[in-house]
Amino acid sequence: MTKTKLIALMGASTLGMLMTASAVQAQQSGYLSILVDNGPQSIATMEAWAEAYKAMNPDVTIDIEVRPGGGEGDNIVKTRLATGAMADVFSYNSGSLFQAINPTQNLLPLTDEAFQDGVQDSFKSVVSAGGEVYGAPFAPAMGGGIFYNKPIYEELGLEIPTTWDEFMANNEAIKEAGKVAVIQTYADTWTSQLFVLSDFYNVLAEEPDFAEKFTANEAKFATTPAALRGFEKLQEVAEAGYFNADFGAATYADGVRMIAMGEGAHYPMLTFAVGAIAETAPDYLDDVGFFAQPGDSAENNGLTTWMPDSVYVAANTASPDLAKDFVAFIASPEGCDVRNEAVGATGPYMVAGCELPADVPPSVSDMLPYFQEGGQNAPALEFLSPVKGPALEQILVEVGTGSRDAASAAALYDEDVRKQAQQLGLEGW
Repeated sequence: MTKTKLIALMGASTLGMLMTASAVQAQQSGYLSILVDNGPQSIATMEAWAEAYKAMNPDVTIDIEVRPGGGEGDNIVKTRLATGAMADVFSYNSGSLFQAINPTQNLLPLTDEAFQDGVQDSFKSVVSAGGEVYGAPFAPAMGGGIFYNKPIYEELGLEIPTTWDEFMANNEAIKEAGKVAVIQTYADTWTSQLFVLSDFYNVLAEEPDFAEKFTANEAKFATTPAALRGFEKLQEVAEAGYFNADFGAATYADGVRMIAMGEGAHYPMLTFAVGAIAETAPDYLDDVGFFAQPGDSAENNGLTTWMPDSVYVAANTASPDLAKDFVAFIASPEGCDVRNEAVGATGPYMVAGCELPADVPPSVSDMLPYFQEGGQNAPALEFLSPVKGPALEQILVEVGTGSRDAASAAALYDEDVRKQAQQLGLEGW
C-alpha cells in the first residue's frame, strides 16, 4: 500500500492526528521485519499500520511477510521461532496456542512497557506466561452471547434480560406471539456450542478458579454446578419448544438471515456474525442487537469474550526498541483509528482511549458497556485452558435434539476432555 493510497484511506482528520503525534514523539530509525497471516483483514490492517508508522518515522524501513493460516501457519510460526528465524514482530493467536509457542523462551517480555497501562487486564491474562506479559491486541474483541431482533422486541414490549429467568420469560412471550423464540442451526454443528461456551463468564462469577482446576483435572463440568448450567440452559430451551422447526437442517447462513429479517427473535452466536449480516442482509443490519448470555444473578451480568490475536516481538530481534515502539503504536488510540479506517470497526477494542465510529451497527455498540469502566467481561475458557474436547459440538446437538440430557452430556464431555488432555501430556490426567 503506497503512502498516497494511505492518505486517501485515512482521511485528513486521522492523518492530521498522526502527524501531530509524530511531532511530539521522538522519531525512530532502523529496520523491522513483520510476519502476519494471510487473512485479507490482517494484511490490510498491518499494511496500514506500517505505512502510518513510517509516515511518522521516515527513517524506518518495514518489510511485511505473509504466512498461511490454520495448521500450516502454526507450523511456520513454531519452526521459525525454534530456529531463530522469526520476524522482529509477528501476529499470532492468544490463549492456549500462545502457550504452545514457548513464550518465555521465544518472545520478548512487554510487561513494563508504558502502553500496557491502557490494555485491558482480561487480554493481558491470555498473553501472559511466567509472570510476564508478551503481547498487545491485534484486533477488537468478540463477544459470545445472544443476537436479538430489535423490531420483535419493540413489537412485544420486551426488555433486554439480565437474568436467565428473564430471558426464558421473553422466550415464552415470543412463542405465545407465534414467533420463533430461539434460532438454532445444527446443519453447522459448531453453532450448537454457544449456550455452553457463552456461559463461561457466569461460571467464573461463581467459580473464579474453575479454569485452573479444570486444566489440572481437579474440576469437571458434570460435577461443578456452575459449569453444568450451560448444558442445562440448552436443555431448558430445547424442551420448552422455542427452536425454529427446521433447526436440525438450518445452516449458520440461515441463522444470520433469520435473525436479521425477523424470522426469529434470538440467535446465540459470536459477534463475528455482524460481518455476515452486513454482507448478506445489509438493509437489516440496524435491526439486530446483542446482549450477553444471562446468568442467574443480574448483579453479576457480564460478557464472555473471545480475545483477539496478538502482536508479539521475537526474543532475538535485532531491533528490540524499535519493535517495542511499533507495537506501542499498534496498541494506541492512533493505531486503533488507523485500523478503523483500513478495515472498519468490528467490535470493542481492548485498549483504553480507542473509540469506535459513531455509525457502528447496534450489535457492536451493544457490546461496549461490557468493556467500559464498570463493565464486566472475562475470556472464554479456551483462552484460560488448553483443554477443549473436540466432540463438544456433537454432544450438544444431542442435547438440543432431545436425545441426551444435560447431566449425561456434561459427563460425556468430561470424558472427551480427558482424552484430549492426555494427548497434550498435561499433568494430573
